Amino acid sequence: MSVCHEMQFRVDSRDVDLFNQCRPSAVLGMLQESATQAALELGLSGPEVYEKYGCMWMVTRNWVELEAPLRWNDRVVIRTWHRGAAGASSYRDFDLFRDGARIGQGVALWVLVETDSHRLYRMRDVGEFAGTDGGELCKRVRLHRLAMPPAFEGRHRRDMGYSDTDINGHVNNIHYADFACDALHLERLGQGKFVRSFQIGYLSECRAGETLWVDTAAQGDGLYARGVGEDGVERFDCAVTLAPLPPGQA
Repeated sequence: MSVCHEMQFRVDSRDVDLFNQCRPSAVLGMLQESATQAALELGLSGPEVYEKYGCMWMVTRNWVELEAPLRWNDRVVIRTWHRGAAGASSYRDFDLFRDGARIGQGVALWVLVETDSHRLYRMRDVGEFAGTDGGELCKRVRLHRLAMPPAFEGRHRRDMGYSDTDINGHVNNIHYADFACDALHLERLGQGKFVRSFQIGYLSECRAGETLWVDTAAQGDGLYARGVGEDGVERFDCAVTLAPLPPGQA
């Protein structure tokens, strides 16, 4: 069985922002779909893990790094593989290519959660993973809880609704990137720059009808956002790094 799944995407008009750059949420959407198709190839799609193991997939952290922005009508090839099964989590790696050259990379940390008890399911008990990891392709990047600034300067209210939800009934992980970018006002900060890297940690589920308060801060080269529910529980954290556009792309 192939250890590497490959999928092609086209950046369309729904994916780009006012600077004609593919939004972080759209990039995450491509990674999520390629991961979903790779899991389907392994026999580990959402319906299959529910039927076989009584579990559902949940992503706990995402990290993406780009060398240049993706633009409207770009053809992007995403290659993805997993790093094997250990403990209660599994890393999935990604490489992004444009015109045959690698333009970015990503890492996602996934867990299996028992649907009834919400307990983590041991990855070593998932037989389909055996012998299907990426081998020498596997990255060394590890994702940990973000170290956030000691104080936040801004606060943005976000009411969550129907369009934010997914098949599991909670807010889909890609929408948190939009929540963070809106609260950070990238429409002002992004002129002449692009999102070089971003990391998001998903700390607690959100559902339609709930309200998030998104706190923001800048520290050094980083921009930070933290989502807090009305109950005071942190729901997500995010770090964004902007970089000047490469020569000839202003």
